Amino acid sequence: MVAAGTLATFVVAALASLFMAWAIGAGSSGSTPFAPAVGANAISVMRAGFIVGLLGFAGAFLQGANVTNAVGTELIGGVTLTAGAAVVALLTAAVLVAIGVFAGYPIATAFTVTGAVVGVGLAMGGDPAWSKYQQIVSLWVLTPFVGGGASYATARLLRADGVSERWTVPALAGLVGLLVANMEFAGLGGASGSASVARAAAVELTGLGGLGETGWFVAASLLVALAAAAVVGRWVTTDKTRGQRRFLLVLGGLVAFSAGGSQVGLAIGPLVPLLDVVAVPLPALLVGGGLGLLAGSWTGAPRMIKALAQDYSSLGPRRSIAAMIPSFAIAQTAVALGVPVSFNEIIVSAIIGSGYAAGGSGVSGRKMLYTVLAWIGSLALALGLGYGVFTLASSVLGV
Repeated sequence: MVAAGTLATFVVAALASLFMAWAIGAGSSGSTPFAPAVGANAISVMRAGFIVGLLGFAGAFLQGANVTNAVGTELIGGVTLTAGAAVVALLTAAVLVAIGVFAGYPIATAFTVTGAVVGVGLAMGGDPAWSKYQQIVSLWVLTPFVGGGASYATARLLRADGVSERWTVPALAGLVGLLVANMEFAGLGGASGSASVARAAAVELTGLGGLGETGWFVAASLLVALAAAAVVGRWVTTDKTRGQRRFLLVLGGLVAFSAGGSQVGLAIGPLVPLLDVVAVPLPALLVGGGLGLLAGSWTGAPRMIKALAQDYSSLGPRRSIAAMIPSFAIAQTAVALGVPVSFNEIIVSAIIGSGYAAGGSGVSGRKMLYTVLAWIGSLALALGLGYGVFTLASSVLGV
């Protein structure tokens, strides 16, 4: 039997989580995936917000468990977050993200949530989880260099004289198909949990045709890659510009799905330690977080989509494709590792890289500087506020 006070505090924490999910949906996960597509005039702002909400919800349910568990249980050692601690962490981070949304500057959600949870955990007397911090910071630091560099190289390839886009674009689609074949989804792994399409197919087909599991895994991965290359190749052969825009929309959808899988954990992760107390299963929590992301995408994302698409760079289809492919790859890496990552950082870095491939045209240096300062400041501010607010609430309210 759950005590009435515990249940009431959990309800407050859940409402704070929904607010956080809304703020994330209106900000990073709702705005960044389709910003390059909007900048390339491949889709309207309002339609992008509608589609990204649906795909983000699907990603939250099918891929959200890894990051959710990491945020809830791996950021601090020696203590378990209480309902009151979850409320403080979520509200602190959500307010900072919401301020960024309405001010028109993309606050890095992963920085604010991570900082708030760590700050609250330290205020509870917990120990820093240095190994997890090393993993997280490594990904955060590498993202601008890997994402921006890969985007720059891809954009240069697509713009190179003597290299036909009828070959390069399908080849890039094949690479994306290979990544899709190895995305892990909840339910495909049976009792063992999540698994990729290629791995699940390999398990089912092992022994047929004399191939073992590894052989079928490679065959399934290559089949999906070749199918993707063939479809996109047909698109660009029929109509090059229209085909590129179709491919860009597919990439936006994949990034939106990945955003849901990663960002939902930032909203609902602090609630994970409370699930056993109130007897709520994790899938139900993922659905609730996904609905919060969807609501944010539908109501608040268009403003940020417009800011990213117009303020950072005026991208055509080729540079947009170059920005989205590494963004998708980094997003799936973060989901697989269970590392909270900022989609603003991923997309903005890729946009800068593809923009500089064309001589830096359309890239606002002033906007970039403010954005980086906002990222750094949001982490420090969230950590300090999380620690201070929880300490004050503990002494005054006894949370």
